[in-house]
Amino acid sequence: MNPIWGLIIAAVGLFMLVSGLTKSDFIVYRLMIARSKMLWGENVHQFYQVVGAILIVLGVLATLGVMW
Repeated sequence: MNPIWGLIIAAVGLFMLVSGLTKSDFIVYRLMIARSKMLWGENVHQFYQVVGAILIVLGVLATLGVMW
C-alpha cells in the first residue's frame, strides 16, 4: 500500500477523534452523527472517539508498511 493512503487514513481518524472530543458543529461531522445516532444514541460521540483512535493506529501502521 502506498504510504500516502496510510496518512489519509490517519488524518480521517484524527478528524473523527477531535470532532468527537469537541462535539463539533462541522457539517460533515453533523451528517455522520445524524446517521449514527439511530444506533448509538447518546454515546455517538464516544463511538467516534474510539473509531478515530483505531483509525489513527491503523493509518500509522499502514504508513510504516506493517499492514497491507
